[in-house]
Amino acid sequence: MDKSMLGDLDSLPEDDKMRMSAMIDQLQIRDSLRMYNSLVERCFSDCVETFRRKSLDKQEEACVRRCAEKFLKHSMRVGMRFAELNQGAATQD
Repeated sequence: MDKSMLGDLDSLPEDDKMRMSAMIDQLQIRDSLRMYNSLVERCFSDCVETFRRKSLDKQEEACVRRCAEKFLKHSMRVGMRFAELNQGAATQD
């Protein structure tokens, strides 16, 4: 976890800081799993049409690849924009 996130918690006792750090780590893991599950659900729903084979055909595979790339690029862009906004808000303080 990024220790700068705990900057406002300097006044807390060390035990509380550790608990907060663990909670933040758990929230980050939860959010990562949610994003992954959302990616899988969306790309599977959009790209997989039949269950006649145990593997994807070439069109389905290409669709899943494009879908995943698009989803990840979008998520990265949103994260970058959020970081820009946070940085701008921090410099205004």
